[in-house]
Amino acid sequence: MTDTTESEILGTGEFFRRGNFAPVPDELSDVDLTVTGTIPAELDGWYLRNGPNPRQAGGHWFTGDGMIHGVRIENGRAAWYRNRWVRTDSFEHDIPLYNEDGTRNLRSAVANTHVVNHAGKTLALVESSLPYEVTNDLETVGAYDFGGKLVDSMTAHPKICPTTGEMHFFGYGNLFEPYVTYHRVDAAGELTVNRPVDVPALTMMHDFALTARHVVFMDLPIVFDVDAAASGDMPFRWSDTYGARLGVLRRDDPHGPIRWFDIDPCYVFHVANAYDAGDSIVLQAARYPELWRHDGGFGANAMMWTWTIDLATGVVHEAQLDDRSVEFPRIDDRLATLAARYAVSVGNDALVRHDLTTGSAVEHRFGESATPGVPGEAVFVPSDGPADESAGYYLGYVYDPARDGSDLVILDASDFAADPLATIALPRRVPFGFHGNWIGA
Repeated sequence: MTDTTESEILGTGEFFRRGNFAPVPDELSDVDLTVTGTIPAELDGWYLRNGPNPRQAGGHWFTGDGMIHGVRIENGRAAWYRNRWVRTDSFEHDIPLYNEDGTRNLRSAVANTHVVNHAGKTLALVESSLPYEVTNDLETVGAYDFGGKLVDSMTAHPKICPTTGEMHFFGYGNLFEPYVTYHRVDAAGELTVNRPVDVPALTMMHDFALTARHVVFMDLPIVFDVDAAASGDMPFRWSDTYGARLGVLRRDDPHGPIRWFDIDPCYVFHVANAYDAGDSIVLQAARYPELWRHDGGFGANAMMWTWTIDLATGVVHEAQLDDRSVEFPRIDDRLATLAARYAVSVGNDALVRHDLTTGSAVEHRFGESATPGVPGEAVFVPSDGPADESAGYYLGYVYDPARDGSDLVILDASDFAADPLATIALPRRVPFGFHGNWIGA
């Protein structure tokens, strides 16, 4: 999240074809990677991260073909690195997302936003389409529709409840009502709930929130725009008239009413966490004051905010947690739906760990030179034992502009600002991307 000029941040501009936004040209594999420091012996699994790697020039960066970059860690060594495009049905043959009658071809996908594991399936996600199953070795299995039960797209940000094992998600993108549908999958991977969410227009609903007792939808004022779609830019624009609100659905009554609460206009790509607090719901996220008024660029900065929804009075209290520019917040996923203390986000050439209870923050910077390392999203990997947010590790890719290369870096969660425990040199520059996960062996 480095500073740029207004002309550079346009989504369709050359900025997203230069530096570490530039795609890599091919796929490769390498084994026994060079490690500086010591990889904790208890780490046994795959670190996988998804992101756009467009094969053709033009279009918004968000629409580039998905490529997953993975590292296998076992027995204190980095056994291999691989990068693979997600080979969706539309990867080799052009399939339009929308048919002539306005319906969607859900197998038309770039699958470039996230990769998650649930009920034994590893899924590459983009919110416009069906998920695509991949192996942990990054081979594409194919489109996954939960045994034919999902006839909708799947958000790139499903929520997995650590208590029940259920996976909650929604789909949006229909040109006709219902614009949004909520879905729930049980711990065994069976799709059990499909219900419409009543919103008045096709808005860009990228993320949502889950607590132990509630689902919280974010109906925010970035709305489908025909002219923007025709231009090849992102097909959504800011609306001054749409309004902004949070919708609360009880988990024990998934087909029941959704209560809507008005909030100040804003946009949220990524929720850090949400939890129940008595008769209130606390939601923590990276908030933009507005976005995409004139184009699909990123001229605004997001900052950590907290919304407290008082279910008894109907009042929502909104408060800024900190003034740092951040994105991609992550918590210890074992505490999702509960009151986590820490969220780690990507700041300006640093990782930022917020104490969500106090608002204080600690930064980890990657080098003190004039060209410091630039981190991507960091994923928390717990040590064995009870859920302790200081007992574990943060893993993420870091771009080194001095050598135009990338590393997988492992930080000690108990000493966030300290030097990395291990730095794994990768044979391939990993372009800036979006989200990933640790999949334990």
